[in-house]
Parts: sequence; C-alpha cells; structure tokens
Amino acid sequence: MNDHSLTTIEENQLALLHAQMKPGGTSSPFAKEILLMETHVAGTSRRPMQDIERTLAVGDHLVLRREIEIPHDAYAIAVLTGSGEKLGYLPRDRNEIPARLMDAGKLLFARLESKCWHGDWIQLSARVILRDA
Repeated sequence: MNDHSLTTIEENQLALLHAQMKPGGTSSPFAKEILLMETHVAGTSRRPMQDIERTLAVGDHLVLRREIEIPHDAYAIAVLTGSGEKLGYLPRDRNEIPARLMDAGKLLFARLESKCWHGDWIQLSARVILRDA
C-alpha cells in the first residue's frame, strides 16, 4: 500500500465518521466522541506540504493509521487526510495509549484544529478523538 491510498478499512472508518453509521448499516446518532488529547502533527517539515495544505480546512476529519512496521517506534500512528495524503505522525512521546486503543479495535480519528506556516514548514494541530458507539 502506498501513502496516497486508503485501505478499505480506513475508507469504511471514514464513512462511519461522516455518516455516524454502525457496521451493518444501522444508524448511530448517539455515538459518543471522547477527546483523548490535543497535539501537533510531527514530521510535517519532512514532507512537501504546499499542495496538501491548500486542501486542508480547520475542522477536517483526519484518518489515523497504525504503522507497526516502523522499527524505531512500536506505537507509530500516521496522520492522513481524508483522501489518503500522509501529513505526518502523532508525536512519539504521546502515541502509546492511542496505539493500544487502536490495536484493541477502537475507532480513533483526528480533527484538524489549526494550521500555521512557519517559514517553509507548517505546524498542524489536531484533536485525537475516540468514537464510542
């Protein structure tokens, strides 16, 4: 899988977030969103963000994807746009609990809270949210 595509599971998760539907098609109007943390997106200075940034709006849902194959971070979680563009990662010093929740099958996503250019890199701030149906 490349960084520019979403797996079927991630597409289904994104659909669940937008439509508030449970698996199987039943509605979930009383799903709870639990704020886990507010954080920045790490690694944005290492990617070409000019084109991607234009598509980002405060309030956008962001996809979180576990990346268990990264040897230096057993709890790595990539942060992607809804269309699958990789923005960066949850910071290593804050990702263990969200990673363990995701590994246990919990649905986590992020919501973009702010974006601010600092010279040639962009600072993205997001809220990490657990969707509990």
